[in-house]
Amino acid sequence: MSKRIALIHATPVAMQPVVEAFRCHWPEVDTFSVLDDALSIDLARSGTLNEALKQRIASLAAYATGIGVDGILYTCSAFGEAIEAVARTAQMPVLKPNEAMFEEALQRGTRIGLLATFEPSIPSLEQEFVEMARAQAKDVILESVCVPAAMTALTTGDAEQHDRLVAEAAARLAHCDIVML
Repeated sequence: MSKRIALIHATPVAMQPVVEAFRCHWPEVDTFSVLDDALSIDLARSGTLNEALKQRIASLAAYATGIGVDGILYTCSAFGEAIEAVARTAQMPVLKPNEAMFEEALQRGTRIGLLATFEPSIPSLEQEFVEMARAQAKDVILESVCVPAAMTALTTGDAEQHDRLVAEAAARLAHCDIVML
């Protein structure tokens, strides 16, 4: 019997790329998507990862667990603290989308760029990255750039504009050893 992984999304634009990545790189796993497309909107409005949002992240995991899964992957990086709380009590692996990227970046350099398209994710990402670097006794410099117009373009269906804006912003991090998106 194949493994079953729940993919929990906070925006519809994350769904297709993640499902496609599983299809290409781990085709024998059975995935299904759970979407609360108001999560990102509500986080942007509140400006903070409040208790109500944390409860929603936990409720999505409970829903997925009730269906029967072997693991959960959250695909939005703005909810790190809430995802960590779920992971502490779950009976299965619960992962954030950026963990492997952070590990790879820490192996490749000391001056690291972070390029984001959803501004509320930056504090969480920066905190998680710094904590991971500290835990590995790595002395790194992290420089973050946000391109919210790229996310706007993507959500309105203009992938070409999104890609152009991201590429332009990435050029501002050209002095870095590696750039994380």
